[in-house]
Amino acid sequence: MKAMIFAAGRGERMRPLTDSTPKPLLKVRGRPLIVWHVLNLVRAGISDIVINHSWLGHMIEQELGDGSRYGARIVYSHEPAPLETAGGVANALHLLGDEPFLALSADIYAPYFDFSDALDALKDTDALGQAIPMEKRDIAWLWLTPNPWHNPEGDFAFDMYTLKNEGAPKWNFANIGVYRPEMFDGIQPGEFVKLGPLMRKYIDQGRVGGEVYQGQWVNVGTAAQLEELNAPLRAPRPAP
Repeated sequence: MKAMIFAAGRGERMRPLTDSTPKPLLKVRGRPLIVWHVLNLVRAGISDIVINHSWLGHMIEQELGDGSRYGARIVYSHEPAPLETAGGVANALHLLGDEPFLALSADIYAPYFDFSDALDALKDTDALGQAIPMEKRDIAWLWLTPNPWHNPEGDFAFDMYTLKNEGAPKWNFANIGVYRPEMFDGIQPGEFVKLGPLMRKYIDQGRVGGEVYQGQWVNVGTAAQLEELNAPLRAPRPAP
């Protein structure tokens, strides 16, 4: 399985920090956000990684290189202007291949997420080992979290691992998912397309599965969140 890390955002809410540093390179507990993901992906056996970038993307390439020092093989998909999530995937499909791939946002902090759970998230056979018809197979599998303060209403409900657009309770999309490439058929490379409407279309068809992740997860969207995550590093040591 290959993985794609979305790293093309401008990080407007993190300014002025992101005026000179791309958001994925901001450090949490001494390590850039994106490096946490690369290391955890490799630990799970996922070493082929595609990273899209735009704003100050050359700095991401300088920091990570070809990924060899992390045990990874990294290639890059440059976007002159950010194409949004679905557009970014479509632009990089030639690098991702024909098999389901894992995709996640660079600006989340989930240091204990086990990416090996993604390896068999999308099933081609049922519990009896019978092939599931192509048109009935899940086209995506998403991880959800309890609703954070910045998304109190949540995004999706689910029933028996099948996501629903309506219903209660709703859970927050963790920006981690596994997708079949055909989900992005019809999107041209370089086209600006958001993931949300596309996802909801397939949810209405009953073709998106998911589960809840209860571990530490933070969507690092503000300087205050970054400060809070790094606070333990700056706490004064008790006197001997």
